[in-house]
Amino acid sequence: MRIEFYKYQGTGNDFILVDNRRNTFPKKDADLIAKLCDRRFGIGADGLILLENDKMSDFKMIYFNADGGESTMCGNGGRCLVAFAKHLGIIGTATSFRAIDGLHTAYIEGNTVRLKMSDVPEIKEKVSYSFLNTGSPHHVQLVKNLDTMDVKVEGAKLRYGLYGKLGSNINFVSQSNGTTFEVRTYERGVENETLSCGTGVTAVALAMHSLGKTQSDDIKIKTRGGALNVTFEIENGKYHHIFLTGSAAQVFKGIWEQ
Repeated sequence: MRIEFYKYQGTGNDFILVDNRRNTFPKKDADLIAKLCDRRFGIGADGLILLENDKMSDFKMIYFNADGGESTMCGNGGRCLVAFAKHLGIIGTATSFRAIDGLHTAYIEGNTVRLKMSDVPEIKEKVSYSFLNTGSPHHVQLVKNLDTMDVKVEGAKLRYGLYGKLGSNINFVSQSNGTTFEVRTYERGVENETLSCGTGVTAVALAMHSLGKTQSDDIKIKTRGGALNVTFEIENGKYHHIFLTGSAAQVFKGIWEQ
C-alpha cells in the first residue's frame, strides 16, 4: 500500500490530510487510520482528513479521529483542509465545502483561515457547566486551577462518567479579561488533551457569552497551541454567523508504504 499524505497543523492541532478525489483511500479500515495517527508507530496526528469531490460545493471533508473512527465536525481540521485545498489549486481565497454537519464557507489569506461554523440554536446551562453542539458536542466548565490540572484524568472522568459511551469533548476554561479566555480541551476519539480544538474554542466563546462572562461578540481564546478568534451574531438567544479564525499551515508531506 502506498499513500501520499500531507501533514498540517492549526494552532498545534495536527492532521494527516489525503487527497482522495480518486476515491482510492481505504476509509473503512479503522485500524489503518489509527496506525497512521499513532505518534510512535505511524505518522502521528490528532486525526486524519480526506478531501473528496462534492457535486454541490468545492470539495467534501471526511474526518476521522485518531482512534480510526469517523467523527463529527472538526473546526481546526476544516481550516487546515481549506489551506490544503488552496495548496492543491482547487480554490482561490474563498470556498464552500461540505462536512458531516453541512455546508461551510471559508476565506484564506496567507496562513490565516476564517471558517464559518454551524449555527447554535441552544446552549444548555447547568449548575457548574454548559453543554452545546458546535458541530461536535462540547462540555464547557470554568475552573480555578487551569494551569496545574490534569486535563487527561479530569477530562476522562467527565467524558465517560457524565456522557457515557458516546461521550463529549471536555473544555476547562479560565477568564483572562473581558474578551479573552484560556482553554484546555480533552478530545474524545483522541482520548487525551490536544493543544487546540476548533469546535471547542467556538463552544467556549458562545458559552461564556451566554453566561454573561463577556458582552463582546469578538472573543479571543488562548489554547496551548496558540490563539484563535471567534466572532458571532445573536438573535432571539440563537447564535449564528459564527466564524472561527486562526492559522493553518503545512508541516511536511510524505509517502506511507507498507
